[in-house]
Amino acid sequence: MSVAVPIQRAQIIGTGLIGGSIGLGLRQRGWRVTGTDALPARAARALELGVVDEVGIDPDAQITFVATPASHVVAEARLALRRGGVVTDVAGVKAAITSELDHPRFVAGHPMAGSEQEGVEGADGELFDGATWVLTPGEHTDAEAYALVQAVIGLLGANVIAVAPSRHDALVALVSHVPHLTAATLMNLAADAALEDTTLLRLAAGGFRDMTRIAAGHPGIWPDVCVDNRAAILSVLDALTGALTEIRRVVADGDRPGLISWLERAREERINLPVGAPPPGETAELRIPVPDRPGAIAEVTTTLAELGVNIFDIEIAHSAEGGRGVMVLAVDLPSAELARKALADLGHRVSVRRIGE
Repeated sequence: MSVAVPIQRAQIIGTGLIGGSIGLGLRQRGWRVTGTDALPARAARALELGVVDEVGIDPDAQITFVATPASHVVAEARLALRRGGVVTDVAGVKAAITSELDHPRFVAGHPMAGSEQEGVEGADGELFDGATWVLTPGEHTDAEAYALVQAVIGLLGANVIAVAPSRHDALVALVSHVPHLTAATLMNLAADAALEDTTLLRLAAGGFRDMTRIAAGHPGIWPDVCVDNRAAILSVLDALTGALTEIRRVVADGDRPGLISWLERAREERINLPVGAPPPGETAELRIPVPDRPGAIAEVTTTLAELGVNIFDIEIAHSAEGGRGVMVLAVDLPSAELARKALADLGHRVSVRRIGE
């Protein structure tokens, strides 16, 4: 005799990129997902794309994700809480929301993930795989509600950390909000200069493109973010302005030792950025020069997959001259030598460095 397993049900409020990716990810994992959107056409498109099972409100949803701009979260969350179930959100600011909404079944959250794709058309069920998802439980947050949200987020592949709302806002001002504003500013400076010299943007190589990549994100969320997190953002902008003033002095004075020290510190800190898992001391970085040709990346990644080597992080550093690039992989330390030998047998020159040394 078979036992019926209850269908797990989720409600999505806002079927844009993030809400759509949550819905698609849960559907791929067997959940029934219902969604609504302020724009009926977008909700209809979400249904057409298979992001949701149905457009509308599911009164039996166990969890509701409010994936709207920050200014709408409190109102939408309150409506969802009246219907029942656990409610969470995805807004990039937390203190303003949690100060108005401290309900036992509301668990404020923020997935640190995104894409240059826009709207529901860019929804990706694997968007959160390996990403950090911050939760900011309040004083009255129910333990079971928190556990449910954490479990569902884990199901989507994200790694959960918990911080206080105000601490979250201070941290993301530095690692998310100001970087976006800086990238947009640099892009606008280049665009202005290109009005005088049309060849400028044709010279934009990998470094410039990497630094300004996030400027391609949809601007719609940023007015709310910059209003609600104004104090933290201004504090970081002031610190950035001070740092730029200092490096300007170093350059103006021709201070070679000072410049080398500045750049070396930044290089070391960038190299040792956390990669998720395992801990830095148990992780190795592989640097592999590869030609910019179809199949080069696949050759490396499939070879390591066949060996059972787990790649925790990957990035491509493109050469400014074009034609070549360097693939940077983070793998667990015991697998590093196995990976190096296998790739060397394929003709690749691989350097290995233990992260944290």
